[in-house]
Amino acid sequence: MKMSKLVKFTLVSLLTLGLMAYVIYAVFFLSGPDEEERCSAVELVVEKDDEASMFVDEKDIETILKNANMYPKGMLMRNVDTEKIEEVIKKNEFISKVECYKSANGKLCISAEQRVPVIFVIPDGKDGYFVDAQGNIIPNRNSATNLVVASGNIDEKYASKELAEFGKFLQMDDFWNNQIEQIYVTKNRKGKRVVELVPRVGDQIVYLGVLDDYEKKLRKLRKFYDRAIGTVGWKKYAQVNLEYDNQIICTKRK
Repeated sequence: MKMSKLVKFTLVSLLTLGLMAYVIYAVFFLSGPDEEERCSAVELVVEKDDEASMFVDEKDIETILKNANMYPKGMLMRNVDTEKIEEVIKKNEFISKVECYKSANGKLCISAEQRVPVIFVIPDGKDGYFVDAQGNIIPNRNSATNLVVASGNIDEKYASKELAEFGKFLQMDDFWNNQIEQIYVTKNRKGKRVVELVPRVGDQIVYLGVLDDYEKKLRKLRKFYDRAIGTVGWKKYAQVNLEYDNQIICTKRK
């Protein structure tokens, strides 16, 4: 009796192990690509943020690969180098991430993610460009955008750090993203860059000063809007100065 149970247990164990081995084999071999067949289709997907400009689309990726003589359709799957395809696509300055892999039935899948800009910069005397949240400079392709525009005394170092961080903050805050239309950058007497904000509502200038503690400064401005503007209106003040701690200096319109 005991021997019969042992035999039964052994048989069940062997069957279970065999089934597991078959599942693993099926997943990794039967459902995988046949390296001896030709690439019959290329599935291209470019992920995008609906709020951002579309710098690159699927046709662009296809053109990049064709120009590099690496478009895989018609090639033997064993000759398709997914790592090299990723490297070629990543060289494009508008792309942040790429994943390429072979699928069943001779299909190659390529998924690309484009950089998402947070601000558009127009330096004095130079062409404009976009900056993403990581501080990467993105050349202007005349893409339609509703981003905040920063202009004035700006170099790429300032744009990639201070303005990128500020642009990211504005984009993540619904109120300020809708309220601030333009940023103007100049230098004060000490040679430090200072910022003026042009709101979408009202025609007063908001003087932010040096671009530090901007969250605290904008909280003060929000309280000012909530408490004062409803009473005196938007047209009473020509400038609102947030440079100093714990106070707001308003200049009346003449």
